[in-house]
Amino acid sequence: MTDKPKRWIKSATAGAHGQFRAKAEAAGESTAEFAKEKADAPGVLGKQARLAETLMGMHHKRRAALYTKGK
Repeated sequence: MTDKPKRWIKSATAGAHGQFRAKAEAAGESTAEFAKEKADAPGVLGKQARLAETLMGMHHKRRAALYTKGK
């Protein structure tokens, strides 16, 4: 079993500085569209796309939970 860092998002996005978003804008697509399209790509682009999808999914679930909590 490997020890995963407690702040894996911070370590996974270290050094990114908007590179994936810049690639999406250069392609003329939104970040979500570009991530969905490139999720199966090999190499760094595929890793960035899969991470973007994961992080966008996490954000969406958290926001939905916040809105339904007070009702």
